[in-house]
Amino acid sequence: MKALLIVDMQNDFLPGGALPVPKAEELLPLINALAREFALVITCQDWHPPNHVSFGLWPVHCVQNTQGAELSPELDKTRIAKRFFKGIDAHRDSYSAFSAEGFAEYLKEKQVDQLVIVGIATEYCVLSTALDALEWGGDVAVIRKMTRAIDSKQGERALAEMAARGIKIL
Repeated sequence: MKALLIVDMQNDFLPGGALPVPKAEELLPLINALAREFALVITCQDWHPPNHVSFGLWPVHCVQNTQGAELSPELDKTRIAKRFFKGIDAHRDSYSAFSAEGFAEYLKEKQVDQLVIVGIATEYCVLSTALDALEWGGDVAVIRKMTRAIDSKQGERALAEMAARGIKIL
């Protein structure tokens, strides 16, 4: 089965949020349209405790049970079968969806063999998730026009690294 994974389309990463990713809001209508083409749509979200270790490197963002941690209201949630939460351990930073409890097991349970990844940020959570997906063993693709980077040059390097490692860049 082919699944669509939407990475971190949360309020804090959109305009007006604590850690906005440039032009990330442009992805929302594209992702909503794409989601209609998939039988299985899942998301991962940063879900940090208030004392999370990443707040030494990044502004305080995506704190559990806050508006900033919620998925964008413009994201069509009716297509989402399951949400996964990462970064919940205060002492460990986790960019990958595969660090979320039960994520890999869910893919196995649903017999997912193809994972298509979209979302933000290209050079952090998208990259980390895609690389971990290679170890998971299924067919992995990232849709270039449906990701955004914090830094465009780092984002391009991340896409090149993914392609070099065998991830399909669509």
